[in-house]
Amino acid sequence: MPVESPHQHNSTTVDASLERPSGDGRAGSSPQRPATDQAMCWSTIAGLSLIHVAGAAGLIWIFLNPSVPTLVLTGALYVACALSITAGYHRLFAHRTYRSVAAVRWALLALGAATFQNSALSWSADHRAHHADTDGSGDPHPVTRGAWFAHVGWLFRRRQQSAEVSRLSDLWAVRSIRLQHRFYPVVAIGIGLVVPTVVAAQWGDPWGGLLVAGFFRTALMLQGTFCINSLAHLVGTRRYDARASARDSTLTALVTFGEGYHSFHHRFPFDYRNGSRWWQYDPGKWLIWTLARVRMADKLRTASAASIARAIGSASGITARRPSSSVAVEASRSPAW
Repeated sequence: MPVESPHQHNSTTVDASLERPSGDGRAGSSPQRPATDQAMCWSTIAGLSLIHVAGAAGLIWIFLNPSVPTLVLTGALYVACALSITAGYHRLFAHRTYRSVAAVRWALLALGAATFQNSALSWSADHRAHHADTDGSGDPHPVTRGAWFAHVGWLFRRRQQSAEVSRLSDLWAVRSIRLQHRFYPVVAIGIGLVVPTVVAAQWGDPWGGLLVAGFFRTALMLQGTFCINSLAHLVGTRRYDARASARDSTLTALVTFGEGYHSFHHRFPFDYRNGSRWWQYDPGKWLIWTLARVRMADKLRTASAASIARAIGSASGITARRPSSSVAVEASRSPAW
């Protein structure tokens, strides 16, 4: 059992040595083993192509038609949507590292859809499969298949994990998450493209709103997220597990909006922090901490200091490999919605 401590914001400190290998997000399940190569997913290829071509057009547009309000809108949307992925899709839904009030959950789901990174259910299914069998045959984007495949190539083929979302019973049980999954295309287009177009039209720049705050912002965010699967497994130090591909890098953290302390994250996926130290660049961590301070989040989960020290010591000595990070056990210890 995890060790409960009277930590601030009603958080939970977990001894990582108690974590055990897991499967697809439910106790007693084994990881799904997708075929090495599935059928091409032409809808995804077309969608990604459209976003990046339109994003390039947005970059040209803002150079030819500079607009400070449009740039401010783009920056604000980028920050809000990036936080919806780091603090929402990743740490609230995929890893259940804390609990939030319903209003925060709805906001993260709405803004998360605007990133065009699929629904929270599908995103979490892929991500849990990645943690359950990192770089193995059950990993949707193993870096062992090359940087390009891990970066974006894996998206070009259909994936079993993200298709069978009802397996994630802990997420499927939440109505708001099911609704976002069902209406994901409508929410994504509405908030990600229509809203910035309408807002920018108020100062006479609807095309800037669509192409810059919409498509360019989305393309930039996608590349940042893709770097978590590629760059974070190739650049940096393996501070917490010398035998795993995940690495810690301040450079990657800057590129990925705070998701660059990947060695720590893969060793302690249940921790709400990506950078364990307060000063390490991790806006998602700072948002979650702030939400806890204003009573909009609680049950923040952290790895114990002893577990972190043991991981660093083991990585330095390259001792016996640690147990795989748990997804099923981790979910079973997560706070109730």
